[in-house]
Amino acid sequence: MVSDRSLEVLRVIVQDYVASREPVGSKSIVERHSFGVSAATIRNDMALLEEEELIVAPHTSSGRVPTDKGYRVFVDQLADLRPLTSAQRTAIETFLGQSVDLDDVLARTVRLLSQLTHQVALVQYPSLTRSKVRHVELVPLAPRKLMSVFITDTGRVEQRNIDLPADLDGELLTTLRTRLNAGIGGLGLADAATALAAMPQQFGPQQRPVVERIVSSLVEQAAENRQDRLVMAGAANLVRTEEDFSGSIYPVLEAIEEQVTLLRLFGEVGSDKNDQHGVAVSIGRENAEFGLGETSVLTHGYGASGTAIARLGVLGPTRMDYSNNMAAVRAVARYLTRLLGED
Repeated sequence: MVSDRSLEVLRVIVQDYVASREPVGSKSIVERHSFGVSAATIRNDMALLEEEELIVAPHTSSGRVPTDKGYRVFVDQLADLRPLTSAQRTAIETFLGQSVDLDDVLARTVRLLSQLTHQVALVQYPSLTRSKVRHVELVPLAPRKLMSVFITDTGRVEQRNIDLPADLDGELLTTLRTRLNAGIGGLGLADAATALAAMPQQFGPQQRPVVERIVSSLVEQAAENRQDRLVMAGAANLVRTEEDFSGSIYPVLEAIEEQVTLLRLFGEVGSDKNDQHGVAVSIGRENAEFGLGETSVLTHGYGASGTAIARLGVLGPTRMDYSNNMAAVRAVARYLTRLLGED
C-alpha cells in the first residue's frame, strides 16, 4: 500500500524529471522539497514506489524516473491543472477569434495548441454524419444556374453550383428558400434528406422540375459520406525531444503520418474512462498497438452547443508537462466550442 507521503514523493519525481530530464534521487528531493524527513526516509518511500512499479532506476546507482504506470497514477490522482495565464487566455481568444471559416479555425487551433504545449497538436474535423442543418441558402448566378450553400451546426459550409432545366424566377426562389429552412432546419442529416425528398410535391407541375433539380442536389449534399480527418501541427516538437525516445524516432514520425491510425487512437482515447478534468489521457504502452508506445496522448471533446462532436488534443513523449498540457487542451477545446456555437 502506497502511503500519502509516498504519493507526494512520486509527484515531485514526476515534476522534477519532466523539468530536468535527469533521474531524481533522494538527496535532491530533500534539498528541493519540504518533506521534513531525512533522505533515508525518502529512500524508503522510493523503494516502496519501485516495488509498486511506479518508478524505476534507468541505470545502476542512479536516481529514479517514472514508469508508464507512475505517470498514470500521477495523472489520475496527483495532477493539478494550473490555470492558464491571462496572457495565454487572451492569445487563444485573439488568435482563434480572427478565423474566417471552419478550415481556418481548425488550422489556427493546432498551431496555437502546439505553441502552448510544445507537443504535436491534432484536431479532428467535425463529422457531417453527426451534424444538424443550420441553414440553406440559394444564390442565383444566372437565369439557369444557382449556388446552394449548405451550412451545418458544426460550422461546416458546403457549396455546390446547380444547373437548372428552366429559368428560375425570384418568387419561386424566395418561396423555396423559406420552405427549405422551415422544413429541414435543425434536423439531422439523415432526417433532412428524407424531408427534402418529399418537398417537390409542395410545388405545382410547372415549378416542380426546377425544384426537383435543386432538392436532388441538396439531398446529395446532406447524404454525402465524408471521411473523418485530422489537422496536425508541431511535428518538429517531437524531433526536439528525440532524447525521450529509445532507438530511432522515425517509427513515431511515420505513425503520426497515418490519419487512419490517429483517428482510431482518438476514438479509443475519447471513449476511455481515464478522463481527468474532461481530458482523456492515454499513456505509453496504452498506445502500443498504434505504434506509439513511447508517447502520451491527451484529448478533449469540442462541438457546438456544448455537445462533443469531435476531439482535439496533443501527442508527445511520456515525459511531458501533463498539468500544463491538460489545462491548455481543455481551455482551447472550450473556447473552440464557444466559437462554433456563436457562428
